[in-house]
Amino acid sequence: MSFLQRPDGVRLFFESHGDPAAPTILLSHGFSATSRMWIPQVEALSRDHHLILWDLRGHGRSSYPEDPALYGHDLCVEDMAALLDEHGVEQAIVGGLSLGGFLSLAFHAAHPGRVAALLIVDTGPGYKSEQARAAWNERAEATARDLETNGLAALRSRSAEMAAEQHRSAEGLVHAARRMLTQHDDRVIRSLPTISAPSLIVVGADDQPFLAASAYMAGKIPRAGHVVIADAGHAVNLDQPEAFNREVVDFLARLP
Repeated sequence: MSFLQRPDGVRLFFESHGDPAAPTILLSHGFSATSRMWIPQVEALSRDHHLILWDLRGHGRSSYPEDPALYGHDLCVEDMAALLDEHGVEQAIVGGLSLGGFLSLAFHAAHPGRVAALLIVDTGPGYKSEQARAAWNERAEATARDLETNGLAALRSRSAEMAAEQHRSAEGLVHAARRMLTQHDDRVIRSLPTISAPSLIVVGADDQPFLAASAYMAGKIPRAGHVVIADAGHAVNLDQPEAFNREVVDFLARLP
């Protein structure tokens, strides 16, 4: 197992697959999932690429800091930059599912020159409306309270990338729900028209809450492709791994 020590004391679990000299893909998982959610993609995506997977703060095999201040979008974005630095990678294909996709968009907003392409899966770009943002944050707080009350058992009723995951405790997820799942401004959604990197937006046809968001992003990002995969929900890469891998590999093959 490999770990990256961050200056604030957090240790990040990561693993890499494929040829380090090949173009790099950095994939981030969703809230309360871990890097294990990408297992069905490892063989397909590491065949011609260098694939880096990692566990976010408060998740999986990474640290679970007790201080809530050690959780947040900006910290995760800099964790992603540090992982690329650790591998000597200046520019990568950056992607993720749900929270991981949002963080990938935030990474582009902060470090556009380091993004060769974007892979955004079952993701929303945040909200321009303060009212909509507040409603989302209320749901995030309800998730935090559920985890406080029921511990990791709260994940059993959630979608596939969450339900079977392995965490050491629920405490990190509680902090992550309040500090990483929540939305604080509209920087990411307003950055969409500035994205010049080739982008692929993928969503499961049954992932009703994210269908409109995916179509919105595809319309706002200038060079975005948009794929809706049938018979798949929020964990499209797990529900339909062969179809998902086929679309992503085709997208990667078309990159300059």
